[in-house]
Amino acid sequence: MKKTHPAFIIFLFFLGWVFMYADRNILSPVMDRIGAEWNLNKAQLGLMSTVFFAAYAFMQIPTGFLADRFGRVKVLVIGYSVFGIATFLTGMTATFMIFLAARVVTGLGEGTYYGSQYGISSTITPNKYRGLVAAIINSGMAFGISLGFISSSYFTYTLNKGWQYPFYLFAVPTIIIAVLIAIFVRDHSHKDKKQRDKNEKVEMKKLFTKNHILVYILIFCSLYGFFGMLTWLPYYLQTARGIEASKTGIVSSLVPWASIPGAILFGYLSDRIKSKKPIIIGLAIAGAICQFAIPYTENYSFLIAGLILYGLLGKLALDPVLISYMADITPSSMYSRVYGFFNFSGMLSSIFAPYITGYFADKTGSLEFGFYLSGGLLIIGALLFLFTDYKGKAISHVHLNYASKEKELGLESNF
Repeated sequence: MKKTHPAFIIFLFFLGWVFMYADRNILSPVMDRIGAEWNLNKAQLGLMSTVFFAAYAFMQIPTGFLADRFGRVKVLVIGYSVFGIATFLTGMTATFMIFLAARVVTGLGEGTYYGSQYGISSTITPNKYRGLVAAIINSGMAFGISLGFISSSYFTYTLNKGWQYPFYLFAVPTIIIAVLIAIFVRDHSHKDKKQRDKNEKVEMKKLFTKNHILVYILIFCSLYGFFGMLTWLPYYLQTARGIEASKTGIVSSLVPWASIPGAILFGYLSDRIKSKKPIIIGLAIAGAICQFAIPYTENYSFLIAGLILYGLLGKLALDPVLISYMADITPSSMYSRVYGFFNFSGMLSSIFAPYITGYFADKTGSLEFGFYLSGGLLIIGALLFLFTDYKGKAISHVHLNYASKEKELGLESNF
């Protein structure tokens, strides 16, 4: 079979994120319909997201080991297919408990994507393009968030198709994406695994150097604020800022849409400098300032400006730079594992942030404290990252061996 152009592989991975985030966000607009049908309280409604993210986070670490051992494409395709099938079955559920079980299976399926996908894309992408490519792939999240919100509301409420219809609708292209990845993406790094294992004894401690641990902490701090905002921002805008409910979705979508140019810009810049450290610290501090400013300002225009700036400079802009940084400091045979630990560290925040933000809102009577806590954590993460010592100037002997071998395999892409 003729070698697939890397640009098409990147496009498939972009679409992978589109449908993953669409699936996560088709639920929010129809929660009231589901709650009314099964007579659920708010805690039970929240449980629908909690079980999904718990399953998703659980899969990150085992997926990394399975992908590096048995093949990244194989694990990704199986998991993505399970995700698509489970999404379809979610629409068929007749009871709340079965619905929860379907969301758990969906989370397990989606949990195979992150480590496998970034393991493949980091391997086929030359160092000088890694930040930019990660930003392009990541932008699928923004498209997916908006697609999920808009389509779910439109089909459920405007066309009155029922809350089940969006789940059926998105299951089909999800399975198609899994098939396309199976056909067009090849896992060359796995085919040459035995040869590379002769060159290097893979040790787990290489995933837990000081630099790695500080990145894990920073991504947790970054995603804590992101998931806290993703969960509570529409509610905050409506109840605390007096914005009409019909407009809160549009205002909230400013964050993911503004992230697209921000992520691409900083991903591109990170590829052009030797040390990514200043960009990473700068983006973390900028994101923290936005978290402080959003609840502090009383002016509507400043609020909108703060949300846009958070999109440009926040979590979604920081992610591709950190992904590229992790590739720089990790042997390529361990990419899936390191991205598994990386995403697991970040996704832990998706379990804690929504609940902790709500807890302090109950205690203080407002959601403002949640924003300030998120900003404070980002400042702590940025300060700790100051203690990393990788300058981006030297390439280890291991990386040179891998680069030479990948060149022999024809993995150097024609970007």
